[in-house]
Amino acid sequence: MRKGKFWSLALLLLLVLSMVLAACGNDDGDKGKEGEDSKGTETETKGSGETLVFGRGGDSTSLDPSRVTEGETFKVTVNLFETLLNFGEQDTTIQPGLAKKWTPSEDGLTYTFELEEGVKFHDGTDFNADAVVKNFERWANGDEEMFPYYASMFGGFKDDESHVIESVTADGDYTVVIKLKRPQAPFLKNIAMDMFAIASPTAFEKGDQEFARNPVGTGPFQFVEWKPNDSITIEKFDGYWQEGLPKLGKVIFLSIPDNSARLNALLKGDIDLADGINPSDGQKIEDSADLQLFERPSMNVGYLGLTVTRPPFDNKLVRQAMNHAIDKQTIIDSFFEGRADIAVNPMPESISGYNDEIEGYEYDPAKAKELLKEAGYEDGFEMELWAMPVPRPYMPDGEKVAEVIQKNLEDIGVKAKIVSHEWATYLDLASKGDADAFMLGWTGDNGDADNFLYVLLDEDNIGSNNYTYFKNDGMHDLLIEAQSEVDEDKRIELYKKAQEIIHDEAPWVPLAHSTPLLGGAKELTGFKPHPTGSDILKNVDFK
Repeated sequence: MRKGKFWSLALLLLLVLSMVLAACGNDDGDKGKEGEDSKGTETETKGSGETLVFGRGGDSTSLDPSRVTEGETFKVTVNLFETLLNFGEQDTTIQPGLAKKWTPSEDGLTYTFELEEGVKFHDGTDFNADAVVKNFERWANGDEEMFPYYASMFGGFKDDESHVIESVTADGDYTVVIKLKRPQAPFLKNIAMDMFAIASPTAFEKGDQEFARNPVGTGPFQFVEWKPNDSITIEKFDGYWQEGLPKLGKVIFLSIPDNSARLNALLKGDIDLADGINPSDGQKIEDSADLQLFERPSMNVGYLGLTVTRPPFDNKLVRQAMNHAIDKQTIIDSFFEGRADIAVNPMPESISGYNDEIEGYEYDPAKAKELLKEAGYEDGFEMELWAMPVPRPYMPDGEKVAEVIQKNLEDIGVKAKIVSHEWATYLDLASKGDADAFMLGWTGDNGDADNFLYVLLDEDNIGSNNYTYFKNDGMHDLLIEAQSEVDEDKRIELYKKAQEIIHDEAPWVPLAHSTPLLGGAKELTGFKPHPTGSDILKNVDFK
């Protein structure tokens, strides 16, 4: 069910008209401070106050960042909310955020954060230490269904023995002290991640469902409207604490699931920025005098997950056969236009701890047949192959990639029926273990190996981010030890051993590490694609 796949002329005309009206509205409506002519006029924000239309491949599933694991939500919420710490402009180095200073104790168990003063949430609530404490209490008192990522990054919830956080307390109005039960090497990177943004307690205390549709943060933009499967509109927050920002007056996130339709909208000027550009269309954008091509720093993996609790994928030999059966090079040549590398491990080479001594499974249908015979499936079997319904950075066209995989499997006697669902349903059902094999991927959230190996494949995260339901006690012990180890060289060795186990057990068929492409209008300035896939738009403007 790929809604919005076909654009009618009437819809395009309506979009253009709405953009014109929005631009006119900047003169005397929404943004009275902009002056009579927002374009080229010196204003309080020193920006144009114009509207940016951002075309993307799918709708958000929620606007509460703490409740989701998918990037379409974070594209929006990273501009509505802020975290205690930030990442660098185009990397994952730790920078100040809502906390201007932080001090770890020598034993790595206590972190003291000094907060920015004079910051307001969009609803007028004061940002202070009590607000931070209430956010952490909300997450810690939840469950995996409500806050799946909190469980993944902090070992569970308040009453769980594995929960890493011992306490979060306020020491005065603008100091927060976080104590841990054990050292956690990636702790600062974890709290800089999008899903741990600080929300207004006044807003979320009205109810989680209400808050998911009416988000309130401290970010440069505030929420205006959400039209499901169509658009989300945010506008400049006049009370933003960083002077002169944001420069835009409004941003409209427009859902256009079909890549070609999104490209055409960009070429015609109906949208100003588009993600999920097909690698084959990169040259077309580079050749256009009206457009510019952006490359997102690569930090992702696309994969075929095999649910190990569902026969025949409960058999390791069958999983290994699947790895030998799929022609990754053809997939990359056909759909990535050389802008991707074959994936061997569950994380890219750019992540510290990558094991480059592991040799990937070669494309070898004969070997795949041998393994199936050994596993007792000489005549093959029937299965469902779940194809992603939306383009993602690591999977530009899930349906067509699925067709290649289907043909590869047919060559070894496996009959795969391609199945798909609407995006939110796809994620929900896959997380519950309902798929035989599913196409998915991951864009790293903090640049640490823990964010790939532990989050995606450890037993602690079954039911949250570990959709394959894979578990291995030896690997679990390695990953927990790596989390607690502060010596980076020792952490690297532990992660390398974990990858050896993953390679042998084969719960995934790793496919590709891509370099995602975006296209934008030539006059767009200040846009810096971030490797996490979440782009803060406060410095973006039109020249």
